[in-house]
Amino acid sequence: MDNELIVNTQENDIIFSRSVKAGRRIYYFDVKENNNGDLFLAITESKRIMPHEETQVVQFEKHKIFLYPKDFEKFVDGMNEVMDYIKNSLEQK
Repeated sequence: MDNELIVNTQENDIIFSRSVKAGRRIYYFDVKENNNGDLFLAITESKRIMPHEETQVVQFEKHKIFLYPKDFEKFVDGMNEVMDYIKNSLEQK
């Protein structure tokens, strides 16, 4: 059982990564490989949240999206459409 965990951890290592800092958020764009050898994109939003009053420990909230190459075009098309809508709405104000 331990060998499986090590193999899975090694196979899910990041092959290529870029991060974008935006205020209290950091976005990570990580290329990973699944157990079948297929590459995929893992997008992670990491947001710093207010420390707990008693412990004052800084915590992070993370959200992930996994995209496979077959879905890239549809994802980018949808994102571009939404971003264009927002830009146009802001220009009209």
